[in-house]
Amino acid sequence: MKLVPDASAAAVGLDRLLTEMRPKLHRYCARMVGSVIDGEDVLQDALIKAVESHATAGPIGNPEGWLFRIAHNTALDFLRRRNRQEALRSAEEVDMIADETDAVLSRQIASASLRTFMRLPVAQRSSVILMDVLGCSLQEICEVMDFSLPAVKAALHRGRAQLRELADEPDDLPPPKLSEADRERLGAYVAHFNARDFDAIRAMISDDVRLDLVGKTRMNGKAEVSKYFGNYSKVSDWQLVPGLVEGHPAILVFDPNVPGSGPKYFMLLRWSADKVADIRDFRHASYVIDGAEYLI
Repeated sequence: MKLVPDASAAAVGLDRLLTEMRPKLHRYCARMVGSVIDGEDVLQDALIKAVESHATAGPIGNPEGWLFRIAHNTALDFLRRRNRQEALRSAEEVDMIADETDAVLSRQIASASLRTFMRLPVAQRSSVILMDVLGCSLQEICEVMDFSLPAVKAALHRGRAQLRELADEPDDLPPPKLSEADRERLGAYVAHFNARDFDAIRAMISDDVRLDLVGKTRMNGKAEVSKYFGNYSKVSDWQLVPGLVEGHPAILVFDPNVPGSGPKYFMLLRWSADKVADIRDFRHASYVIDGAEYLI
């Protein structure tokens, strides 16, 4: 008897893989495009492409590598659209050995800011992120980038050297600040939210408000989005503070049960005619704040 592949089982397996890989894939995408927020957009596009191509992809020997290849290409597409695409391939492929990094340098590279990574050419950026941040092997990097081994070694060597130089440069950019208008309306939203006065919050949102509870669900319209506030009323692991994430007005969410800790996640609001038109809440995608530059 000929066995027919169980499509539902394959779908379940893919869904589990995407869930497990999502934080790691986001870490790569965010550092490739220089933003945790844009990185999540790129990741969502990549996951859609993975689901669409999975049915016709045939046997996948290395699912993680397959996903990284999709994420890599999606990030490059994003960079091209943003007109920041740099030369991908070096004119020469130097057969140099990728130098081993010591533990201190590895930690420095892994913790480099997204702005710092963006100053590297794309090939150097990708190779350094894949090896020094995500721990991929040289062979895996070759497969993801579709580069020869000498080209990957050269890009990795140059990228590490460039990061060492950038790490020594002073960061003299003035810190961004919330405008008075943003501070006032974010402050009002936060004050009502923290007081659990969700009726006042509902009065602040537009009738056609849209909610993206990232990684969980999407809702449209005041009636449906009101359920979202009801869910927050049932838990006590949040305390909202107005601030900035990557220069964007944002709401940082802390856990009051863990004093002294950093923000767990954040929310983004878009306003229209003094009403909240869009809410983007990263409660179920807390990995997005990894590497984000934020200010209170």
